[in-house]
Amino acid sequence: MAAPSLEALGLAEAPRDHPLLYPGAWPTRSVLLDGDRLRPLDRLVHEDRAPVLAIGSNASPGQLRHKMAESGIASPVPMVRARVTGVGVGVSAHVSRMGYVSASPFHAPGSTRELFVIWLDAEQLAVVDASEGVPLRNGNYGRAWLPSPEVRVELEDGVTLPGVHSYVNRHGVLHDGTGLPRTHPGQRELLTELLVGSARLRELFGVTPEEFVTRARADRGRCEAGTRLFAEERRVTESGLEQYVRVQQTGSPGTGSSLPPPLT
Repeated sequence: MAAPSLEALGLAEAPRDHPLLYPGAWPTRSVLLDGDRLRPLDRLVHEDRAPVLAIGSNASPGQLRHKMAESGIASPVPMVRARVTGVGVGVSAHVSRMGYVSASPFHAPGSTRELFVIWLDAEQLAVVDASEGVPLRNGNYGRAWLPSPEVRVELEDGVTLPGVHSYVNRHGVLHDGTGLPRTHPGQRELLTELLVGSARLRELFGVTPEEFVTRARADRGRCEAGTRLFAEERRVTESGLEQYVRVQQTGSPGTGSSLPPPLT
């Protein structure tokens, strides 16, 4: 029997093409993303690959497939469900030129949620790094190594990883009005709340989520103005994970070492 396609599973649409669907549809179980199909996994840990915690659209097979295909990469990507303790899914303090306000992790001790770990080889990791702006001095994200026990990542078979990579927003995250990071409720609800709360934001992006998306897409100047406005209106706080971006270590991924793999 042929493996089901992303389209058949309702997972084909990428948030980069449909911003109000961000972060996109996620699988319901651990799978191997192989082109436009999802196949069963024969194992959950891949020692020869880097484990990357997918906070937003990197857990969307449609988005991930698009990133790889755009760079001519056809090799499969293991996507593994995990129980993650110590990380919350917050709101990035920047406006993406894809037309949405994306997700970013924040330090949330004691909080547990189900997320995906995607296991990337060196070529795939370079593609995702580039998509997040990691190599750029003014890029939106830095890649951090979040070590255990500060962040606990338990796979479906009970294996606990010694750490995991994650993309931390260099602009910070939006707070909830009390100074604590706010959680990402989904794109339409988020944009509605942000626009209601700021007349200046409405001047830039309109009064509805649809207008926001239309005005933001591919308009670098408008997105940069929106990003500055978040800071000017004092909506931004630290994620609490910045320290892990600054400290770079080397080692082996998977279950062997407590340090991240070498970036070669």
